[in-house]
Amino acid sequence: MKQNKNEQKSRGQGSTPFAQTYFHGTRADLKVGDLIEVGFNSNYGQKKNAKYNFLTATLDAAIWGAELAFGEGRERIYLVEPTGAIEDDPDLTDKKFPGNPTKSYRSTHPFLVVGEVTIWQGHPLEQVKTMKEHLERLKEQGINSLND
Repeated sequence: MKQNKNEQKSRGQGSTPFAQTYFHGTRADLKVGDLIEVGFNSNYGQKKNAKYNFLTATLDAAIWGAELAFGEGRERIYLVEPTGAIEDDPDLTDKKFPGNPTKSYRSTHPFLVVGEVTIWQGHPLEQVKTMKEHLERLKEQGINSLND
């Protein structure tokens, strides 16, 4: 029997499942295999011990995470896999914006670092400055994160 050239050539292999990989923007220096866990100083807000870890399914939101993170380290974007349940980040979803346009999530479970995005384009410096000023105004107005 002649095989159709559009048929799968490798026999015995069905569909290969892929896990959704997410992004995490930060200034922390991590390695593949490291876990990002709650309980450490947050990169944002009041720098309290973080109750949640944050990740996103969009590179743009991860870039913002790296650019807005506290600290002097290099801005980094890691590929991460959650080790437990994730939920919508209320700072960026229904309570403030309809739906979840940034595909941003949080979890109390660790994230496993599976890689790093080493080539990416940051936002224009003026746009980052404007965002930081906006966040500072919210803080002055007493408008805090829903994640505290």
